[in-house]
Amino acid sequence: MTDTGERTTSQTLVKESPDEAGTGGTARRGGGDPATRGRTSISDGVVEKIAGLAARDVVGVHAMGGGLARTFGAVRDRVPGSSKAVTRGVKAEVGEVQTALDLEIVVDYGVSIADVARDVRENVVAAVERMTGLEVVEVNIAVSDVKLPDDEDDEQPSRLQ
Repeated sequence: MTDTGERTTSQTLVKESPDEAGTGGTARRGGGDPATRGRTSISDGVVEKIAGLAARDVVGVHAMGGGLARTFGAVRDRVPGSSKAVTRGVKAEVGEVQTALDLEIVVDYGVSIADVARDVRENVVAAVERMTGLEVVEVNIAVSDVKLPDDEDDEQPSRLQ
């Protein structure tokens, strides 16, 4: 090399694919945001469980379901190895982006049914929308009974240990 003030530099050329062109050199594969690839489906049962648990959390809700459903549920709950039916009294209709719910509840005597129904709606809508991303379009509530203070519970604790 002569000392004429000239320098030679070597450059490595990188071939850009058509997808990478104009992205500032960052490679993006698969065509877009990974969160938008594919489809998520949520079954009715999942929404029913979420709604059932959220409704039971409200003060003034004694039980879920009508008399016959609670009776069968109490018998089923006593079977060893079975779990409590959190979906009792809950029916969900789930679409692609929306859901509608029907709840049947038993309220404690002395509480304001209108207040309990409002609180159940708020709690159920918040829980379902937060956990599933579905829009809850309606929550219909049927109050099927009032639990009186001197009534025996349908679900008595087992005498066996």
